[in-house]
Amino acid sequence: MDAALRLAELMAARLCHDLSGPVGTLAGVLDGAGGDPAALQLAEETAGQLSRRLRLLRAAWAADAPGLSVAELRALAAGLANRRAAVDFSGVADGADFEPGSARVVANVLLLAGECLPGGGTVALTGAADGDLVAVISGPRATWPAGFAAMLVDEAASWAALTDARTMQAPLTVLLARAAGIRISLLMGAGAGPPPLLMALGGK
Repeated sequence: MDAALRLAELMAARLCHDLSGPVGTLAGVLDGAGGDPAALQLAEETAGQLSRRLRLLRAAWAADAPGLSVAELRALAAGLANRRAAVDFSGVADGADFEPGSARVVANVLLLAGECLPGGGTVALTGAADGDLVAVISGPRATWPAGFAAMLVDEAASWAALTDARTMQAPLTVLLARAAGIRISLLMGAGAGPPPLLMALGGK
């Protein structure tokens, strides 16, 4: 099968999976809500969750995704599927703006980092919007996906890893960064825990 077609199929499957839960919850709540204030509040919260997730996925996957400010990225981070994962932007200047290619890579890194914290934890970003940006994941079960280091240095390994919708985010992040001319790498030996992920947003 053509690799691009396979990627499109996986993205469609992943999108349906990510949205089916909130949509099902929303439909169920509205069906039996009546005038119950608690049910209506749950419906409102679920609709908000769905909207935030869609905005994050658009920023990460859409070809025409715009540039974003730190404040906008912070708001998008609320769309992480794992709500126990917090994102810390304190290491990035508040007034920083990310051009479209950089914003897209950062959004994908956020999606990936959220998946890498199944037990909850924190994604901390430090650096500059027009230079090096570092993402550090920490938590009781924090770990980068198996084979991630190989994907970062071998494009063929990224395409070969596109086998399942549940694990597609790691190779997709690497491929999109490569297409944008942005180098991402793991800073091995940087200390305990998963190594920091470096994004060379300045194209260095």
